[in-house]
Amino acid sequence: MKIGNSAKPSELATLLIHADRELNPTAAVVPPIYQTANFFSTSPEDFLERSSRPRHPEFYTRNRNPNAAQVEAVLAQLEGAPAAMLTASGMAAVSVAVLGLIDHGMHVIAQTNHYGGTMSLLRNLLPRFGVQLSQVDQRSPDDFEKAIRPNTKLIVLESPSNPPLHLTDLRAVAAIAKAHGALTVVDNTFATPLNQRPVQMGIDVVVHSVTKYLGGHSDLIAGAVLSTDALIEKIWNTQLILGAALGPFDAWLILRGLRTLSLRMSTHNANALALAQFLANHAAVKYVNYPGLESHPQYELACRQMTGFGGVLSFEVDGGYESAKRVLRRLHLVGIATSVGGVESLAVLCGDNFTHHLNVEEAQRAGIPAGLIRVSVGLEDIGDLVADFDQALSV
Repeated sequence: MKIGNSAKPSELATLLIHADRELNPTAAVVPPIYQTANFFSTSPEDFLERSSRPRHPEFYTRNRNPNAAQVEAVLAQLEGAPAAMLTASGMAAVSVAVLGLIDHGMHVIAQTNHYGGTMSLLRNLLPRFGVQLSQVDQRSPDDFEKAIRPNTKLIVLESPSNPPLHLTDLRAVAAIAKAHGALTVVDNTFATPLNQRPVQMGIDVVVHSVTKYLGGHSDLIAGAVLSTDALIEKIWNTQLILGAALGPFDAWLILRGLRTLSLRMSTHNANALALAQFLANHAAVKYVNYPGLESHPQYELACRQMTGFGGVLSFEVDGGYESAKRVLRRLHLVGIATSVGGVESLAVLCGDNFTHHLNVEEAQRAGIPAGLIRVSVGLEDIGDLVADFDQALSV
């Protein structure tokens, strides 16, 4: 089935269930798991055809696998992109996308606020390949324009950003990049394609940590890259060299998770907004970062480019780091664990979560004070979640 880029949420809910149907050659309602490393060819000529065709789904699983092809068919339509490619993790997706598009002597523009792993890739790895990096405030399109150089070939974005929930004006930055012959890559993990579709806004490449909402059950590690056929093939060649392929069972788990993505995101969106509103009015809370709050400095932009505001929020309590630790210790229903996007609510101290990527000073500059708490709001009853935070915040 094919659904246009202007698809309504109800139509996206349908394609999540049916977009891969023609790729299942069996009578099984749930597609089988192709748990194999390689595939038989019918003849030497058939072997040559399979080996020479990029991303053939039935040659060698490091190249691709039928389970991966099924997931990619759903993700491509969901994101409104011509093609998709699975990777072994979200960081693998970001890494192969960036490394597949850069060359020695190029200049890359990125945000001052990115997920810590992405920040490490940009700051620590790219310079080893002779790539120059500039970082700008993602909230100012003018800053991207001012940072452009003659050798600028790539702009790396993340919106909403992790964990201060800053937004990037994707249409504005995409237009700036196109005017100067540069490509754009955006991490769309926190929003998901149900809340934000960057391809419609002119973005060239979209990446996801599929570990999060697309998988949705905290039981797999995976990533995805979405773009044109030509760019995906270029990026895939880098992935093939680096060996960042995803196994068939994890791909099958993703497909299972995608079937309920529409239902899950609806509840994630509603619960996060309700919890953000509660926290914003709590006497012990200094401020809340959530793009769905009218108090968010970029609320109008959020309403223009997002159809829902996601399931992640962050907030700071009075008393800083020690008070934040007390709040986490007092939570009963909400667990302390990294990652986001599962059915269960999780909370972490953001500074502690990114210690392997950022030191204290770098975290402060990125809008991550020591006492900032990030919450991945799950699918529990919202009354129970509010009650848990209410008692944890009580003195």
